[in-house]
Amino acid sequence: MERIDVKTVQAHINHFANQDVYIHLETTNGAYASHFNESFFSAGAYIRNAQVRYEIGKITGNDPYRVGLKINLGWVYAEGLTHYEMDEQGRLLLAGHDTQGKLAVALEISQIPFD
Repeated sequence: MERIDVKTVQAHINHFANQDVYIHLETTNGAYASHFNESFFSAGAYIRNAQVRYEIGKITGNDPYRVGLKINLGWVYAEGLTHYEMDEQGRLLLAGHDTQGKLAVALEISQIPFD
């Protein structure tokens, strides 16, 4: 993955607008490692292969970045994004890594369902 380049990522977001796409959205603040400190409150969210159609998608912020996708009845939103990749299957993969390089947030957009 590469550090986010706003113009490049915005162009990729625009490419998927106004068509049915699949979304993967995941956040975690350490849920996978909460057993190391029982007093640590861990939280996360996960959705995979939700089919949406967004009319507007926008990347904003100053590293880390935010991406919002305006869907018919609301928004899909991810904050804390630092890296991106267009993979060999044409999927836009966005990720936010903490200072230790651990994944904190992922937003992925695809024309085909995720495995």
